[in-house]
Amino acid sequence: MELVPWKPFGDLRTLRREMDDLWSRFWEGKPLAEFMPQGWAPSADISETKDKVIVKIDLPGLEAGDVQLSISGDLLTVKGEKKQEQEEKDEHHHYVERSYGAFQRSFRLPVEIDSDKVQAKFDKGVLRITLAKTARAKKKEIKVQVK
Repeated sequence: MELVPWKPFGDLRTLRREMDDLWSRFWEGKPLAEFMPQGWAPSADISETKDKVIVKIDLPGLEAGDVQLSISGDLLTVKGEKKQEQEEKDEHHHYVERSYGAFQRSFRLPVEIDSDKVQAKFDKGVLRITLAKTARAKKKEIKVQVK
């Protein structure tokens, strides 16, 4: 009889490899959107300067009239709908990856905003919202005095 060294994690490596193969076959050739619920969520960036908060949202294929904005307290809500293009009668899709449908994104703003001084501009598929900070929310530097 021959002694064989015991490798306690050898079976786990095999199981890990098999699970990786299973997931690879499952996701193969399918866009992530196919597994998500209907609708989509546009990407956004939020930045802050001394006097304002700037929100940029990617909305390709939409027009300014397709988007609605609202502010309630420190919550900014952006919603709209991206309609699917009219299909050709004899068109056969080989691959569909773009998302369509209604969307709604809400963002909790990091500071208090003056809701009367909000500007929204739409250019090249990007919505840029500039929100002015209130006087109370602006950072104030205090000089330390020496005795």
